[in-house]
Amino acid sequence: MKIFTTSQIRELDKYTIENEPIKSIDLMERAAEALFKALVSKFPDKKNSFCVFAGPGNNGGDALALTRLLKDNGYTVKSYLISTGSLSADCAINKSRLQEKHPDAFEEHIDKFVKPSIADDTIIVDGLFGSGLNKPLSGIFADVVDFINSLKNIVVAIDVPSGINADTCCSIHETKIKANYTFSLQFPKIGFFYFENERYVGEWSVLDIGLHPEGIKQKETDFYYLDEQEVKALLKKRSKFSHKGSFGHLVLLAGSKGMAGASILSAKAALRTGVGLLTVHGPEGNRCILQTVTPEVIYDADCDQDCISRFYHVDKYDAIAIGPGIGIQSLTVQMLQNLLPLIRIPAVFDADAINIISAQKTLLRHIPESSIFTPHPKEFERFAGISGICSQDMLQKAKEMAEEYQIFIVLKGAYTRIVTPDGKVYFNSTGNPGMATAGSGDVLTGMIGALLAQGYDSEDAAKLGVYLHGLAADLALENESEESLMAGDIVDAIGKAFKSLTSH
Repeated sequence: MKIFTTSQIRELDKYTIENEPIKSIDLMERAAEALFKALVSKFPDKKNSFCVFAGPGNNGGDALALTRLLKDNGYTVKSYLISTGSLSADCAINKSRLQEKHPDAFEEHIDKFVKPSIADDTIIVDGLFGSGLNKPLSGIFADVVDFINSLKNIVVAIDVPSGINADTCCSIHETKIKANYTFSLQFPKIGFFYFENERYVGEWSVLDIGLHPEGIKQKETDFYYLDEQEVKALLKKRSKFSHKGSFGHLVLLAGSKGMAGASILSAKAALRTGVGLLTVHGPEGNRCILQTVTPEVIYDADCDQDCISRFYHVDKYDAIAIGPGIGIQSLTVQMLQNLLPLIRIPAVFDADAINIISAQKTLLRHIPESSIFTPHPKEFERFAGISGICSQDMLQKAKEMAEEYQIFIVLKGAYTRIVTPDGKVYFNSTGNPGMATAGSGDVLTGMIGALLAQGYDSEDAAKLGVYLHGLAADLALENESEESLMAGDIVDAIGKAFKSLTSH
């Protein structure tokens, strides 16, 4: 799914109005109908009462139209139009429609806000300002937001919580609605994917308001929401006459003394993701445990008992993944320095491989183009030489580095972001907070490496690996909780994740 900036969404609104064609007031009615259906679906009890706060622009027009629809259908609702005296044309039309049909459901506050009495179980709808807001709230509007935030009521925001710039990370010093739910019109907003905005946006969902599909198709964007439809199209069907050689040979450089678990998790994930052959190169001291726990693995023991000290045979393999649990011992650092100039195919770099490269930036000139880096936030800060920046700036830095070094960067976390060398960003739609556990990243490395070995190009391997990784974690919650989820549970659910994609 494409994701657009607020200015691009305004252009799509205009395109729809001109090419459907449809009047802007009728497009607003369409949005209000989608909001009404979503609201009564979320709160189906007819006894629910609603309090709607409308602003002077088109978001306020949506809110006033929603009030009318709620009243038409027998719900208890009261709306408050907040302004400094001027309204958008469509907001003014919906004000007149509501006053004419349900004058008892409407009250207007101009310049000065008088706090109404609202019962604790009333559901508040925030329709003050939508995604077009580009300056901090002040005056009467800030007073209303402060009032709403002082209450303990459930708050539902229309499009975006008022006070938030939908394209950026919000500042803690600015006044903004703290919503429990946000009903976003047509597309998720880019700002939803920044952790700084989570406490204000709450749980969000997207409502289709019928913007013109041709306009959406033609509009270029750098941002995408990676969903099931796109990922299903990437999957390759297996031939009946295929054999283990058909699905590639991956070598995984993983493990050190005390870190055999990282190599086990990564190896199991690679096997579950369908690689034909898997060789794990690790220290001699981990050989027995690896071959006992994962007998399907070919174990290539290093000459060193405790760490990976050398590896040269890269030409034997279809793909290479480096990093889980390897440590940063001097011998391992030297090994990576010697190995990188020999690699001629895109590789996966994770964990301590990234940390070693971060400490010696000259190694970046030896990274093969289209390689995939999978850092968590702290690893990326070290990799990029930054700290203490917001999510938006971190994403911009990742875009710059991906373009400069022609690599893919997978920024792990909520809505794991896949940043491509040509500046595209894919926000992942699967996954849950239970994945914030030791070994989860090792699993992802094995999965992406396995997909590379099977012949997927780097972009498709990153997309498919990230999506399946999160989907497996979601499916694992059928038996576990977010608190109890372990990396091994994700491995065990990889098969279910594949089945889920192929059975729909």
